[in-house]
Amino acid sequence: MYRVAGPSNVSALHDNVLTGIGAEIVSGTLPAGEVINLEGVGVRYGVSRSVAREAIRVLESMGLVASRRRVGITIQPVERWNVFDPRVIRWRLESGDRTVQLVSLSELRRGFEPTAAALAARRADPHQCRIMAAAVSDMVMHGRSGDLESYLLADKVFHQTLLEASGNEMFRALNGVVAEVLTGRTHHGMMPENPNPVAIALHDEVARAIRLRDEDAAERAMRNIIDEAMTDVSQPSR
Repeated sequence: MYRVAGPSNVSALHDNVLTGIGAEIVSGTLPAGEVINLEGVGVRYGVSRSVAREAIRVLESMGLVASRRRVGITIQPVERWNVFDPRVIRWRLESGDRTVQLVSLSELRRGFEPTAAALAARRADPHQCRIMAAAVSDMVMHGRSGDLESYLLADKVFHQTLLEASGNEMFRALNGVVAEVLTGRTHHGMMPENPNPVAIALHDEVARAIRLRDEDAAERAMRNIIDEAMTDVSQPSR
C-alpha cells in the first residue's frame, strides 16, 4: 500500500530541499555557473519532481538559481542574489565569514533604523509606545538572568514595533533583515552571556524619546545602539 504524504510532510520535504540547496549555494559548495537538474535534486533528497520544482522556484525568486529549458538550473553569482531575503541572510550567517556579513548588515541598519526611530517619535501611537517600553523591561530582566533566548525575543519585539511605528512601509518590510541580524548574533556566539547594560539603556532612551516625541534624541540613541552592536560583533566569538 502506498502512503500519501500529508501537507505537513510535503512542507517539511520542501523546506529540507530549499534549505539544503540554498545553504550550499551561499557557502560556495555549489559554485556559480554549476548546473543541476530536477531529477538529480529529487534523487538526492528523496522527493517528488513537484516538490523539487517548487523548491527551485523559491530559490529562483531569491536570485540564487536560474532555470532554462534545455540548459537546466544554473547557480547564480552573488550579484544576482536577493541579499535582503531573510533566508539568504540566515544561510550566509551559517557559513563563511559571519562577522563580515553581520558588519555589512549593521551598516545597512545604520542607514535606516535611526531614521525610522525619528519617524516613530513623530508617528507612534500610545499602544506601540507601551509595547516598546515593555520590551525594554523584559530586556532588563532577561539580561540580568542571562536568558539570551528570551532577551532575543524582547529585542526583536522592540525593533519590529519601532519599524512599524515609523509608519513607513519600506522600513516595516525590513523587519526580517533586522530580526535575522539579532538572531544571528545570539545563535552564533556573538553576544555576551549577560547583554551589555549600555545597550539596554540605549533601548530605553529610544523608547523614552519616542514617547516624548523627541525625534533627534530617538535618532541619536538608535544610531548609538547600532554602533555598539557593530563593535560587539567585531570582537572574537565568546
